[in-house]
Amino acid sequence: MDRNGEASPAVNGGVSFWYAEGGLPEPRPALPGDADADVCIVGGGYTGLWTAYYLKKADPGLRVTVLEQRFCGYGASGRNGGWLYNGFAGRSAFARRYGPERAAAMQREMDRSVGEVADTAAAEGIEADIVRGGVLEVARTPAQLARLQAFAEAEAAYGADRVHLLSAGETAARIRVAGALGGTWSSYGARIQPAGLARGLARVVAGLGVRIHERTAVTEIHPAGPGGRARAVTPHGTVTADVVLRATEGFTAALRGERRTWLPMNSAMIATEPLPASFWASAGWEGREVLGDFAHAYMYAQRTADDRIALGGRGVPYRFGSRTDTDGTTQPATVRQLRAILDDFFPGAAGARIDHAWAGVLGVPRDWCATVELDRRTGLGWAGGYVGSGVTTANLAGRTLRDLVLGRDTELTGLPWVGHTVRRWEPEPFRWLGVHALYAAYHGADRQEATGRGTTSPLARLADAVSGRH
Repeated sequence: MDRNGEASPAVNGGVSFWYAEGGLPEPRPALPGDADADVCIVGGGYTGLWTAYYLKKADPGLRVTVLEQRFCGYGASGRNGGWLYNGFAGRSAFARRYGPERAAAMQREMDRSVGEVADTAAAEGIEADIVRGGVLEVARTPAQLARLQAFAEAEAAYGADRVHLLSAGETAARIRVAGALGGTWSSYGARIQPAGLARGLARVVAGLGVRIHERTAVTEIHPAGPGGRARAVTPHGTVTADVVLRATEGFTAALRGERRTWLPMNSAMIATEPLPASFWASAGWEGREVLGDFAHAYMYAQRTADDRIALGGRGVPYRFGSRTDTDGTTQPATVRQLRAILDDFFPGAAGARIDHAWAGVLGVPRDWCATVELDRRTGLGWAGGYVGSGVTTANLAGRTLRDLVLGRDTELTGLPWVGHTVRRWEPEPFRWLGVHALYAAYHGADRQEATGRGTTSPLARLADAVSGRH
């Protein structure tokens, strides 16, 4: 029991529930000393692994090294909600800044990327419990319903039949969420087992000849000087390469000089015990859709392969000084908050045991726009700032970085996120105060809307304007 007398999860931390069945992987050997490579990738999550995969597929002779601080999939790639879907950070901003056609081109590539991940996993024998059931998002208040309808209209501008607007009855025919007034469904989505994808990708990449060094934390990345090459510095030695790519997402702030580049936003999850057939008979969810809502402090969920509900949302959104957690332990108050969401959405699961709780960090740029870049002059590149939509976006980033590294001029290198510049986050304590005030406003807006407000709360509109989120 926790200090409030409520049942605690059986496991809190342990990186994530996704490792519970197979256990944490045994890390590969650390970097044995100074080394040389054509391309050095810092970070063994989805972005780094997909980049290595596509580079070696395109040029098998390329010497590619991946450096990972713990093990591949230790960060967000092994902790996320398992949403393989076509949303990405910054579409509205890209449309305003670069024009609607370029934003639409990015959206089309994201649409295709859902299938690219699923098809590649199948072709490479990666077991990740992928089910292409689409994305169901629900509205449970009048204000949410208005936002949902506006969302469906906006999606129509990117192509007919992209999103299907559902009545309350049609929503319940897919998943019976208590109090759902309506929903949207899109085919561009799939459920995955996140750690399974990360583990399988690492295996495939190593089999292609990529050198993966785990237990190897990179502390500094140095650009190439005149006539020199870029370097990734670790306690075990330095890797010198023509190109060093940063693929560290929510852990970017740990690198020297990068503390204000991307903010490490916390997200937390819980997983129930396996739920009985009687529950699923009442709840539906036969299509294994990934599930979200239109709250400002939104939730996300999936029905796992072994019939649990895995559900996530924001807890404590940010730790002072851009600190990150150790192994996924989350606060009891956050567990209670997620439990309350679960019980509210699915009263039939109210007595279910919570088997696991965990947390992780995702990378948030100051303008909430994901970016990809390669500076030929310095030999440094990066991708990230996915703001929680990284499962699919990382695949597109990997293919885009491949083309940039190989000097190809392609449709991918012309997408608006390539070379997009973002200002840095404010220094502390303004960063901490701003983020916590932002999420206090979002939670306050959700409370106002849940108690009768029929339109979007001004608190949320103010928070969006200050944050640059929309």
